[in-house]
Amino acid sequence: MAKYVFSFRVPSDYAPHAGTTAEWRAWFGELGSALVEVGNAVTDYASLGEVGGTGSRMIAYSVVSAEDMDCALALAKDCPVMRVGGGVEVGPVMKVAGS
Repeated sequence: MAKYVFSFRVPSDYAPHAGTTAEWRAWFGELGSALVEVGNAVTDYASLGEVGGTGSRMIAYSVVSAEDMDCALALAKDCPVMRVGGGVEVGPVMKVAGS
């Protein structure tokens, strides 16, 4: 199994609502053993260069384990950001010798 980073992006004007934390906890629970690292939310952001366009911003990241990219994308499809017009960037973690 390979590891994949999920970078969660939301519309730039997104504001969490009262049930947001419960939605995320439920989704992380659904991931089960595929969730390698819950990751962290970010409290602010800045970017250099072209990163997701001006209409969105990163709010958090997580690491999951999946058989391949298609399986990782299947895990991401029910993420809470999808319900607010956001998205999930998915990328495989590169193994580096000696790390």
